[in-house]
Amino acid sequence: MKDKLFRDILPRVAKPARYSGGEYNMIKKDWNLSRTRMVLAFPDVYEVGMSHLGSRILYGLVNEKSEHLVERTFAPWPDMESLMRAENIPLYSLESFRPLADFEVIGFSLQYELSISNVLNMLSLGQVPLWSGERRDEHPLVIAGGPVAFNPEPMAEFFDLFIIGDGEEVLLELLDAVEQTRGIQRSERLLRMAAIEGVYVPSLYQVTYNESGSVDRRIALHPPAPERIRKRVVKDLDQAYFPNQPLVPHLGIIHDRAVLEVMRGCQRGCRFCQAGIVYRPVRERSPGLLKDQARRQLHSTGYDELSLASLSTLDYSAVLSLVKDLVAENRAKGVGVALPSLRVDAFSVDLANEVQKVRKTTLTLAPEAGSQRLRDIINKNVSEEQLYEAVEAAFRSGWLSLKLYFMYGLPTETEEDLLAIPDILQKVQAIGNRLARRPVEIRASLACFVPKAHTPFQWQGQDSIEVLDEKRRLISKKRRKNIKISFHDSRVSFLEGVIARGDRRLARVIHRAWEKGCKFDGWSEYFNFERWMEAFAELGVAPESYTADRSYGDKLPWDFIDIGVSKEFLYEENEKALMGELSWDCRETGCNECGICPALGVALDIKGEESCV
Repeated sequence: MKDKLFRDILPRVAKPARYSGGEYNMIKKDWNLSRTRMVLAFPDVYEVGMSHLGSRILYGLVNEKSEHLVERTFAPWPDMESLMRAENIPLYSLESFRPLADFEVIGFSLQYELSISNVLNMLSLGQVPLWSGERRDEHPLVIAGGPVAFNPEPMAEFFDLFIIGDGEEVLLELLDAVEQTRGIQRSERLLRMAAIEGVYVPSLYQVTYNESGSVDRRIALHPPAPERIRKRVVKDLDQAYFPNQPLVPHLGIIHDRAVLEVMRGCQRGCRFCQAGIVYRPVRERSPGLLKDQARRQLHSTGYDELSLASLSTLDYSAVLSLVKDLVAENRAKGVGVALPSLRVDAFSVDLANEVQKVRKTTLTLAPEAGSQRLRDIINKNVSEEQLYEAVEAAFRSGWLSLKLYFMYGLPTETEEDLLAIPDILQKVQAIGNRLARRPVEIRASLACFVPKAHTPFQWQGQDSIEVLDEKRRLISKKRRKNIKISFHDSRVSFLEGVIARGDRRLARVIHRAWEKGCKFDGWSEYFNFERWMEAFAELGVAPESYTADRSYGDKLPWDFIDIGVSKEFLYEENEKALMGELSWDCRETGCNECGICPALGVALDIKGEESCV
């Protein structure tokens, strides 16, 4: 197959390097000597999947720290897919060019709800049955993890099992179990794997619904199946595996740089943010280890940029000294340090000056909401004065381009809240024109609010497409020249919201939409809203029922997933939001009693106080 690919297929597609493998630092293990054989399947194009830090970690962990084998595959772009189907070439891995069906485990990383259509498309191309109930003993185990897995129910019937929580904490244990249960009946294998903490096997449960559409009962079909699935957590990041020799792609990818994960989790408590809840508690890597990882990655890759990754990098306790040390050590080599979007209340002029010593990039700030009232509701804990102070510091430090992130469609939002967004942008532009030596570039990205599972806003409704479009028109009317504003597609956000808080009844809709040709739904050139709506209509499922308000008394589809944060805490935070009350940073002011630290037996460092464990 490999010879045919390189001779007849790849010369006919755009970006053939997506499908050729052989990248620098690629690991190819002996197939016959490996204990368990797994393929990491990323349900998006190569450039996106190769940028995903979690996949880099798991790829290195399995191949370097075990006798198991893991290889990679990505969603082929439609030009490649059409040739593969025409030539009967199954989806294959980039290391050994073996078809997906040859592997014992196919592991999908679910980073985004709308990637599910690509999951089905990849299984189809890999000649693996799409429905878990149709797979037999000889078929691979199809598994998934990632943030979307914290509500696995809409896609539960496509996967044999889910990993809930930090994948590197459980994957090797799971692959050991795959080896140990080889040769026994599939159902028995799955039952044994369900005993592993953090592993959820959907086929072991039956869910019924009441007349209002909410969950009625969730029944374990086998007694050993746990009532709740507790997420797995890496407790000490300094002891956790991190790749020092990451793959270097043949072509430019979305995040084409060396990456340091400085911390995991976030204590800020933004009420809309799922990642900030499900990845609690905060865990940091020590500065010495990070500097050593930086040296090793830069040496093994040749990258000229180093990114400090986390949910809130400026909350890393040693961020200023770390950045200064990294810049001082690498500046002469032309290696720059990049930061993700910055919290405007944590902005530091010293840090800005350090980062720009090598090269200036666009600086990104995230006020999230236009008015102070709405920022308090979402618990952003940042004032307009702090924003303008950060903007002034940026322009005085030499930046000429700023990007700001906002959301619209937030709970209790009014016209006044919306019009405050263009007001802020105009004031930011005025500051830049006053302080910069030449015209500044101001850009804003506006995303539609989507309520997510396991957040304080999981009970809130989502604005309809019509309401969101009217809000977009209102903001656009007040837009000033020379300020670029981009809006997320309200139809995409609507579908994302449906799946994000969906249940098992959505599986048939997802499958029907895929049959109609839906794929790459996160890409505007391929997203087809009409086909999705046809699928809902044909199967008699009302998508609006999933974006409506939820009652506190409802059993939610994801309630059985134990993230360590109590449902009572989420309820109290939603109530505080409706009253405009703030909750403070627990690392600064003391424990907010979300429950995560005692639930998982971890200690959160609180400045000036004892741990909350």
